[in-house]
Amino acid sequence: MTVVQFPPRSAGPVRPRHPESTILAALDVGSTKVCCLIAEVIKLKSRSAGESTQRALKVLGFGHHGARGMRAGAVVDIEEAERSIRLAVDGAERMAGITISDVHVSVAGGRPQCVAYSGSTKVSASEVGGADMQRAIENAMLSLDPGRRALLHASPVQYHLDDARGVKNPVGMFGETLKVDINAVFAETGAMRNLGLAIARCHLNPVSYVIAPYAGARAVLVRDEMMLGAAYIEMGGATTSVAVYHENRLCYADVVPLGGQHITNDIARGLSTPIAHAERLKTLHGSAIPSQSDEREHVQVPLVGERGVDTIQSVPRSMLTGIIRPRLEETFELIRDRLETSPFAAMAGRRLVLSGGASQLPGVRELAGQILDRQVRLGTPMPLKGMPEAAMKPAFAVAAGLLDHALNPDQQVLLPERRNNRTARREGYISRVGQWIIESF
Repeated sequence: MTVVQFPPRSAGPVRPRHPESTILAALDVGSTKVCCLIAEVIKLKSRSAGESTQRALKVLGFGHHGARGMRAGAVVDIEEAERSIRLAVDGAERMAGITISDVHVSVAGGRPQCVAYSGSTKVSASEVGGADMQRAIENAMLSLDPGRRALLHASPVQYHLDDARGVKNPVGMFGETLKVDINAVFAETGAMRNLGLAIARCHLNPVSYVIAPYAGARAVLVRDEMMLGAAYIEMGGATTSVAVYHENRLCYADVVPLGGQHITNDIARGLSTPIAHAERLKTLHGSAIPSQSDEREHVQVPLVGERGVDTIQSVPRSMLTGIIRPRLEETFELIRDRLETSPFAAMAGRRLVLSGGASQLPGVRELAGQILDRQVRLGTPMPLKGMPEAAMKPAFAVAAGLLDHALNPDQQVLLPERRNNRTARREGYISRVGQWIIESF
């Protein structure tokens, strides 16, 4: 994932660089909670001679705090958001015993949008070289116009060499026409600037911005799912996001403005109870699938604004289920519609992985399978050395995925500069001559 690029920059792939520091920090700024993870990069001994040294993560600090000043993943009160970030980071720093300055940040607000672009070029020699790949990427990026939105992520999904599709690395292969498909993710510039300002006021430097479902998928999906294709759904507090992975690459990502907090609000309104008690009812007695005993079982619901024992009403559990299920159905139907309109949705096959705090509600897995018509499993973050048991839950999948992204970043593609045609033609001619000299001599 790339850092948000507000000014235009030159096009072309950027090789991922390993972090120079041995300390990495992830900051998940969500709608209902802020989570910070601090980890150390450790080197693993190679088992056999000749193998490159592998690297892994050891978690040193973990902190989280309820999110204030956030709505649907976007900052609405910068002072409250700053305070929430400070408290979460302070908890992680105290546990780790160190102070951090650089953080990798998740993005769930700003209405992220995923768009696919394609570009092609004629192969200059008998076999494909690095210059051919760069020209194809540049041609694809020329049609990319973010307008008033910020570019979060742009990466090559797959290459096509003549009639061969799904080529991973075409360098050294023979062909005449090389085509590349690029996936770009945009978000509203204002939302990104406000998020960056809240983080900067905490004396932190955002090294990169990563869309939430991408980070969550990196922490939850197993290797075969990322290779064969799978859809990942991150069910957060105020947003539900989806990502499609295929051949270890992000193909599609999107966010719908519905989450677990909307279910809590529906319960509070439907049963006339305080929000805190509505969250408790959802957690202890809520379910997405009705059962035969729902009519016989009753739950105690205190009325909002009332005091005393006589103000507690007893309602059947079926009433609670009747409030929860329609909201979940609406959420999964929106996700289904987004996937059906995506050109990369077919790459996910029939595999679906659920994660996030709202996915822990009983019956969510079965309901998602019915509406989306896929094989569903509940995902938890991959275990990391030193990770507290409290953080090994679906609600913290995004934070764990941010650390994995920081350790092994993807290939990045930057926006091209907007120059006049005469300058572009002149520089293009000179660059081609220089490239010919380099390749020939």
